[in-house]
Amino acid sequence: MSTGRVGAAKQAREALGVRLREIRTDARLTGRALAAGIGCHFTKVSRIENGNQAPSEDNIKAWCRVCQAEDQILDLIATSRSIESMYVEWRKSTRAGMKRLMLSSVPLYDRTQLFRIYEHNIIPGLFQTAEYSSAMLTYFIDFLEAPNDLDAAVEARMERQRIIYSGHRRFVVVLDEQAIRVRVGTVDTMAGQLDRLLAVMSLPRISLGIIPATAPRKIFASVGFWIFDDAMVGVETPTASLEVSQPREIRLYAKMFEQLRQSAVHGAQARVLVAQAVADLADQRPASL
Repeated sequence: MSTGRVGAAKQAREALGVRLREIRTDARLTGRALAAGIGCHFTKVSRIENGNQAPSEDNIKAWCRVCQAEDQILDLIATSRSIESMYVEWRKSTRAGMKRLMLSSVPLYDRTQLFRIYEHNIIPGLFQTAEYSSAMLTYFIDFLEAPNDLDAAVEARMERQRIIYSGHRRFVVVLDEQAIRVRVGTVDTMAGQLDRLLAVMSLPRISLGIIPATAPRKIFASVGFWIFDDAMVGVETPTASLEVSQPREIRLYAKMFEQLRQSAVHGAQARVLVAQAVADLADQRPASL
């Protein structure tokens, strides 16, 4: 388990501990009184509340019963389970190559009808050109020391894009302007990618907004995230992916997404930003001899 993964898991346990402490204090119970009620040593209550020990499902059930908060049991258990299962370490997942990682998300994509996508510094994989995708995957193959199956991985990613043309799915996408400005690959690769972005913006089931770099905004998101219907949120870090399935957390991500969307420009205004980024690429081309 990577250092970042350990830290994130501890933060999630701490948040769960805070919720359990609030339930105890709302019931006007001391830690010792709660421990006596659930049949454990009082130091265990302290460890759980401080995020140093994960509660078992039986602990959660007993805790809520003693505090007369049985209505919280299902939600807390879902949170506890997600802490243990939400992280998928990239390096472990890519031992069999990047192609396998690309294909692993296909069932989720196939059953999702509404995609809400926010990216702050890259073009979403569903809209990437083969050249842009190749440049991105080359970096991660090297960074994660994964087997080099670049061609097969790019082909799998391109095949995965079929879902934007099939069924009745909708895609609501918000990008920071940085995403269309960060150079990935060559100037020609970026120019081709931005042309591709302009093309997908015209598809009827895709709504794509861009938050201008200088625009006032209601909220800031430090990482990109994808919301799949109302069933799951996917968050990717450089070393791992996080799957959020707890309903309360999904609602918060949906609220954040809507606030980001309200800060974005759409339609002609968004196209102007992309066209300007394309024009600015000309300044990055080497001068002709």
